[in-house]
Parts: sequence; C-alpha cells; structure tokens
Amino acid sequence: MSGPKAPDCYINWLFGVRFVALIRRILRSKGGGRKHRLAAEEKAVAMNTAAARGGARIIEEDNYMKGDNNNNNNNNNNNNSTALQKSVKMLHFGGWEEKEAAAEEIRRLAAEDLKRRKIMAELGVIPALVAMVGSDAAARRSAAVAALIEIANGSFTNRALMVEAGLLSKLPAEISSTEETTKQQFAELLLSISALANSQFSSLTSTPGLILAAVSILRSTSNTESRKLCLGTLFNLSSVLDNAGSLIMTGVVDDLIRLSTAKEASEKALATLGNLVVTSPGRTVVEHNCMVPEGLIEIMTWEDKPKCQELSAYILMILAHQSAPQRRKMAEAGIVQVLLEVSLLGSPLAQKRALKILQWFKDDRRTRVGFHSGPQVGKRATIGSPVDRKEVFEGKKMMKKIVKQSLYKNMETITRRANGGDEEEEEEDDHLKLKALMISSSSKSLPY
Repeated sequence: MSGPKAPDCYINWLFGVRFVALIRRILRSKGGGRKHRLAAEEKAVAMNTAAARGGARIIEEDNYMKGDNNNNNNNNNNNNSTALQKSVKMLHFGGWEEKEAAAEEIRRLAAEDLKRRKIMAELGVIPALVAMVGSDAAARRSAAVAALIEIANGSFTNRALMVEAGLLSKLPAEISSTEETTKQQFAELLLSISALANSQFSSLTSTPGLILAAVSILRSTSNTESRKLCLGTLFNLSSVLDNAGSLIMTGVVDDLIRLSTAKEASEKALATLGNLVVTSPGRTVVEHNCMVPEGLIEIMTWEDKPKCQELSAYILMILAHQSAPQRRKMAEAGIVQVLLEVSLLGSPLAQKRALKILQWFKDDRRTRVGFHSGPQVGKRATIGSPVDRKEVFEGKKMMKKIVKQSLYKNMETITRRANGGDEEEEEEDDHLKLKALMISSSSKSLPY
C-alpha cells in the first residue's frame, strides 16, 4: 500500500504549527499572570517541537515510500524487459509450444505500453507472428492473432508491417467454417488493418483478400459483435472510392440492405451503403433490390435511431435525384407522409434531407398540373429529373381543353349580359352561334 503524498504531509504539518500559534495568541489575550504566560509559552514550545518532529517523521516516511515505489517500478521494468527478451528469443528459435507461450506473453506485454509495441516491431516480432497465423493448430493460431491485435493497437506502422509480411495471404481459406471465437478474433484484426484506408498506407487495403475475408465472416457468423466488426471493416474500405468496384462485385450490397433493417447493425450498414450508392454501379444494384425503397422508408420511421434516419434519408435522396421512376416508386410506397413527419420531428440533418426530397415531389406535381394556371411564358426550370415527354403532351392537351371550355363560358356570359336575357329564342340562337364559333376556332392563337 502506498504511503501519504508529500503535499498532504506538508499541509498537515503547517496546520499543526498554525494551530499552536493560535492557542498562544488566545492565551496571551486573556491577560493571565506571568506564571500562566510562562507555562503557556513552555507548552507552546513543546507543542511546536512535537509538531516539527512529527512533520519531519512524516516527510521521512513519505520519502521512504517514494523510494520504495521507485524501486518497485524499476524492478517491474527490469522484469518486463527480461520477459520480452526471453519471449522474442523463444518466438524466433523455440519449438512450436515455446512459440505459442511466447505469443501469449508478447500479447500481455504489448497490451501495457505503446512504446513497447513499437520496440517489438523493431525486434522482428511481427513476421514471426504472421507466420503462426497460417498454422493448422487452432490454439497456436489464436495466440498469434491475439498478439497481433495488441501490437496493431495505436500504430499504423505496425499494421502496415503486418500487411507487408503477408498477413492477408495467411488467412484460412475456409475462414467461414472456423469457430465463432476464431471468427471474432479475425474480424477484430481485419477491422484494425482496414483502418489503414484512412492513412498514408491506404494502398495496402486495396487487396482483394481483405474484402473477401470480411465478407465471408459477415455472411457466416451469427454473432452480433462479429457482424459489427465486419461492418466496420467494410465501412473503412468503402471510404476509398477505388474499393467500391471490388466491394460491389462480391454482392455485399444485398447483405448490407438486409442488415440495415436490423437496429443493432443498421447504422454501419447504412453508412457503408451511403459510400457505395454514390457510384453508378452501386446505385444500380441498390435500385434493383426488392427491399428498396420500402425498407429505407421504414428505417426513416425509427424515432429512437436519429443517425439511421439521417443515413436512410441520404440514400433515398441519392436514389430520387434525377430519377422520376424512382420518385414514383417512392410515392407509391407512401414516402411523402414519412418525409413530412421527419421534416417536423427529425434531427436537423434529417429534416434538411427530407425537405429536399419533398421539394422534388412538389416540383413533379407542378410539372403535371402547372399548365392549368394559364399560358406559360418561357421555359420552366425544374429540380430533379428531366420531364417525361408523355407527361408534357398530356398536360398540354388537358390545358387546351380547359382553355376552350373557359373561353366558351366567358363568351356565353358576355352575350347573355348584352342581350339582357329577355328573349328565349335569341338565347338559343346565341348558344348555337357560340358553339359554332367555338368549333371553328382553333388554338393557333395560343402560345403552345
């Protein structure tokens, strides 16, 4: 047990000295006789001496404990250094059992200090452990993977050294048939390696082996934690645009859409989809999935998952942009009401994206019925996809019919008011004349 801290010792000692001085002042203020003052002074001197001795003793004890702690730390460091040297020697020159024990000891030592992890890399530990990953013995392989996970923690350089040492080529060919604990270990190591995609070593993550291993574990595992680790790996890889083609070719988009409907894995799955859907092949695959857009619309109703709402709205916004068929498909699935709810109750980012999609639906509606408001001068600019020619033709046809009916009604009203409405026969004749005039009139005078 460690002793009292030095600052606390000094504070206690000073408090005792000040307390003695306060007692002296109180005794003097009472104006006692000379004997009382002498007795009080003698008592105060004795208390001062005792306090000073106590303070000195405490300081000595504190210094002794400090020295003892320093000695213990030095002893621990020496022991760890000795253990590291022994483990490295066993790892390089020992038998298989000694290598396995050395890997477990290296894992323990690597978990304690980042500086020690860097020293291990300089001692050539990484290539030896990578070679053990390809072992057929499950226990030996598990010990090597656990040690590599700790050595990779906090060091991009160590992770890059693992890839350069051939780690991805040492992964089991049938990784999907391994035990769940082994899958989780490999998934954790792959996640650590995939973080290189956001570093200066990003080129090392473009190898197909990393993608195939992550997808294989994702499809074969039933462990939620392993799935999350694999999704994190795929998200890191998808953040590099050059990896999008390789990811899409594995068919992982369908798996991501399926997992996005599960709340425990939805966020990472949607984030990865968001990185892939911005590419033309990724968008095509997402559009043809049978769960789109209904699944994404359902996710937007998750009030307890605001991040998922934002990501789902982002994907739907990309799909709806410049695609009238997709917007019609979304409208048929009931997206408008969901967008209205999100625009009122969602997070600020989700509201912004929902309003953007609603604006496109509003523009589509204006395109269909906007011609009814009268002659249009100039060309209407619309946000979203180009207007369908069939819709334009039907709109113009409907507009011409309405204009004819309106003109007929207006002329009939003017004629009735001019004649005063007294002569029934003339009204019938006027009606026939106006009808004949309307039939003979053409729409050439209109600007359409």
